[in-house]
Amino acid sequence: MTDSSVVDIDEANSITYESSSSDNVSLAYTDGSAETLVTDDISIGGRSTINDDENVNSDDDISGKLLATFIVGRRYCEEEELHTGNNVSLCRDPENIKDSNAIKVLSADSGCIKVLGYIPRELAEHLSKLMDTFGISFEGRIMSVPEQSRAVVPIQIWCQEKISFSELEDEKVKVLQSLCRHVINAVNLGETAPLGMVKYQQNFCLLLQEVLKSTPHVFTHDEKTFLEKFLLLSNDSQRLFIRLYTRKGPWFRMSSISYAEILDNQLAVKELSEAGYICSTETTSELHKDDLEQILNILTVGELREILSATNKKCSHSSRKQESISLLLSAYGDRSSSLLYKMVLEKTGTCIRISSAADSLVWRVERLFFCNGEQDLSAFLLVDLGIVKYPTYNCIVTDQLFSSRNDLLSYEEALEVAQIMDESLEEDDSSMVLRCIAISISRISSCAAKAIKFSCFSASWVYSKVVLLGVSFLESERRHTDAIDLLKHLLLNFAKDRRRGYWTLRLSIDLEHLGRVNESLSVAESGLDDPWVRAGSRVSLQRRVLRLGRPPRRWKVPSYSESVNRKIPEVHVQGRPINCKTGTKSRFYGEDGEQCGVEQLALQYYAGEDGGQWQGVHSESGIWLTVFGLLMWDVIFSDVPNVFLTRFQTSPLDLDTDYFYEARKSIIEQLLSKIQEGMAEEILITSWESHFGTSCRGVNWNRHSLTELRAVVTCIGSGCMATICRHLAQDYRSWSSGMPDLLLWRFHSDYSGEAKLVEVKGPRDRLSEQQRAWLLFFMDSGFNAEVCRVNPPVSK
Repeated sequence: MTDSSVVDIDEANSITYESSSSDNVSLAYTDGSAETLVTDDISIGGRSTINDDENVNSDDDISGKLLATFIVGRRYCEEEELHTGNNVSLCRDPENIKDSNAIKVLSADSGCIKVLGYIPRELAEHLSKLMDTFGISFEGRIMSVPEQSRAVVPIQIWCQEKISFSELEDEKVKVLQSLCRHVINAVNLGETAPLGMVKYQQNFCLLLQEVLKSTPHVFTHDEKTFLEKFLLLSNDSQRLFIRLYTRKGPWFRMSSISYAEILDNQLAVKELSEAGYICSTETTSELHKDDLEQILNILTVGELREILSATNKKCSHSSRKQESISLLLSAYGDRSSSLLYKMVLEKTGTCIRISSAADSLVWRVERLFFCNGEQDLSAFLLVDLGIVKYPTYNCIVTDQLFSSRNDLLSYEEALEVAQIMDESLEEDDSSMVLRCIAISISRISSCAAKAIKFSCFSASWVYSKVVLLGVSFLESERRHTDAIDLLKHLLLNFAKDRRRGYWTLRLSIDLEHLGRVNESLSVAESGLDDPWVRAGSRVSLQRRVLRLGRPPRRWKVPSYSESVNRKIPEVHVQGRPINCKTGTKSRFYGEDGEQCGVEQLALQYYAGEDGGQWQGVHSESGIWLTVFGLLMWDVIFSDVPNVFLTRFQTSPLDLDTDYFYEARKSIIEQLLSKIQEGMAEEILITSWESHFGTSCRGVNWNRHSLTELRAVVTCIGSGCMATICRHLAQDYRSWSSGMPDLLLWRFHSDYSGEAKLVEVKGPRDRLSEQQRAWLLFFMDSGFNAEVCRVNPPVSK
């Protein structure tokens, strides 16, 4: 194969796809259906590829279907090499540095095999898995040759053999059917992405179509019609809307809108306005006071001063923009606001903004697509630019995240209450805080108890977070009786929740504040019988029972008394302090004379002869979660239904739940057995080399080198490493925080070593219960664990 086989996959998925003539494009569909890109019942080379007795129209099987797609990335192709009707074949390119899912398109007619280009990334993502996992091969033909040398080339592809489902295990069948559906979906999405569509426009349309297809039940008929109308808008209108939606607004001057890819702004605005996607000052007779204030914000300081001068209001040159806006709004009351509106528009000209209907619906679409409120359209851009690379996994969706429209609306309402609660706490608005608490308590009481696998997507879970914020607020106000009522309400309504440990602990503490010691002790004791009370909260409750349950309240000593009261070894290190203020992080002079924190000072101590000449890092939970992610990579991204709903996830939705271990118990235990047998380092190296740079929750590629991680795994030992991984797999949420500050190691020989875990505390610091729980766990697991206390020299 010649050097032309090395093709930049980013070029293959360039930001703008150059379109060929309409005549050429139409040829892409001459051999298939004019209505769809997926054509059934084909016959190739005189032989039928399907069985008439089987249902080949199902999206679960791509056997016997023509799939229309394109060759992209024609950087090295000569035009004379392409001819309509020529045969092509597909070949995987897993070593491609830009995309491990890349699929090359090879010429199949000439004697010399040449790379013609690549399959589009969106289709290759799923097609590659069919080729790799199930050994399915594809061939095809060129449907037309565009005039432009860089334009995409329409082709049709098909399976070379009949897919036999009967020979596969049930789980493999589900995966295969899921991949077939994704392939057909990607092909159909390609039909609605015109060749002249820019990348961000294509991404937005893909997002919109995916949500409309996967969750149509959460939209009304009018909402679906409104969203579908967007797909029928002109390229200019779609691009302008997306540009405005992703900018900070809400109002924009028409005179300041200029994008190279938008040919006619005026026509685009008119079309968007008629479709209800934007509002314009030209079509709005009256503006709300909030609209007027927002338009004032797009004026420059100089323009504001000019308007102020007409009001005879004095305004110093040093006055801030917001002060000028406040002066204007106060000078023109409600009666004369129309005059101010007229004066402002003389400065700004026509202004436009996204309509409230479009804004709220697109916000909903984004949340449904990404399954969170943190990601937005920029996630596509980060992937397209190669800044972020998401892991490879199969999205096997059999259940809906929101079973009904009412569930979604309730969830959105809860999010709105939570946002108001956050703003009220920040602004110290006590009356609004109490109102949010009352609303949340009422909603929790009225919510029907439902068995929801991912409770964080339920309205009641969001309201419980609001109530917990209310508990903290009331405790800070010393209103412990009211805080107790809220905590009891939470414990009564959420019987299976990992937060029950913290709620029970706060309830016991608040009862003690009111002098109700016996009740506080009873709450702590009953909490220890609760299977949902875990990790640090459990240790804290045990310590409370031992402290409050002394004779004569309790005569029997609990069985866990000796374990919880164990003395954790301590080492004391002296350092020259820089600051000794309470409430500030302690700073010291290190052994090299440079300023450092207590953790760096402790590392210097342990590296010296007095400390034992250890190597080490300050990472707290970071290094452990990185090792866990690398060792358990194949488990984390294994085929489990309904945990991967979008290709922009860095972990399955159930990682923080008990379902994670339950759904993968067999493969987790098989992997832990390998770790127990001493294969952890080999698994770690393979995972690092295979997935380096790919985003995975907990894995930090930049903070720790492979050399450090290999040393850690070796020195910790196979038994302890397996125990830690099992702990995290069974309860990731409870155990993924509070780990010791320092991880130290040293080698005795090339093949053996030892590790030490150290929690570092400065003056006035003390162990949290979660930290104590980790140290006790490590001690029980055979680790060398201790506390290092850094203090200033004792004055004589």
